[in-house]
Amino acid sequence: MVEATQKSEILIPAAPDLMVARAQWLTHLRDEKRMADKTIEAYERDLRQFCLHLTDYLGEPPRKRDFADLKPMVLRGFLAKRRDHGAGARTLARGLAGIRSFVRWLEQRGEASSAGLVAMRAPKQPTTLPRPLTADDAVKLTQAAEHLDGEPWIASRDAALMALLYGCGLRISEGLNLTLADFGLADNAKPAIKTQTLRITGKGEKTRMVPVLPVIARTIESYLHQCPYTLGPDDPVFRGAKGGPVSPTIIQRNMARMRGALGLPENATPHAMRHSFATHLLGNGGDLRTIQELLGHASLSTTQRYTQVDTDALLKTWANAHPRA
Repeated sequence: MVEATQKSEILIPAAPDLMVARAQWLTHLRDEKRMADKTIEAYERDLRQFCLHLTDYLGEPPRKRDFADLKPMVLRGFLAKRRDHGAGARTLARGLAGIRSFVRWLEQRGEASSAGLVAMRAPKQPTTLPRPLTADDAVKLTQAAEHLDGEPWIASRDAALMALLYGCGLRISEGLNLTLADFGLADNAKPAIKTQTLRITGKGEKTRMVPVLPVIARTIESYLHQCPYTLGPDDPVFRGAKGGPVSPTIIQRNMARMRGALGLPENATPHAMRHSFATHLLGNGGDLRTIQELLGHASLSTTQRYTQVDTDALLKTWANAHPRA
């Protein structure tokens, strides 16, 4: 994060007073807002791209006072230029996020007004819904070790991770960050998971508690028993072929092999396991607020997307089964 910021300080066209304000704002996002590193990087990139646009517009690197009262015309020009370069609605909306955050931070300090940003209408977003797997397909992926060639312990590792993502609704990064201590284990010599819940640290350093089903605990125990490396309490549970922490890219690549071997659709991805967790809970009477807590969503509106998925599945079943459909 620090290295990325230092590089951008060399590349960003901005007057010294704006550079100082930018550095203070990034520190505010990290230390006070406690935003995730990737979100801070995205916001910094948004501001840097806008400064490039302002340099062309003003004929010189922008100063802090140039952000004091941004006009909608300037912001529309920025979006139009990005649209000309092929940016879609999501990318354009994304590009406004960092600018809006910076200007509102200046406004809190009495150095700017966000009126111009408020007057801007965000680009209309295309409606996309999560693409969950069927319950049968999700279960197949948690048992994939039985169907794949290669190192048995690696196949067992991937199946255990899929079981964790589906059974607990985790993001892949959350699953890969778990240590033995999170499961109440000191080593993997004789793994016997006793804990019934996991404390998960998600986006923005927000924590939540998720239950661990006995079947998931047994799958992870089986993998740890086969793992050829000796692990301590602070070591990540899921290891790569050479003993280091496994990367998400490796899991995604192995997932493609799994779905090929099992004849599953293209939407069978690690993140689809999380979508499937939420959709199947909802379809079996799960409470929307509870599902929100389990997923770690900050907003209920994000979780509500799954109600549409469930409704669509219900209507499809009705259309296929009802004699008068």
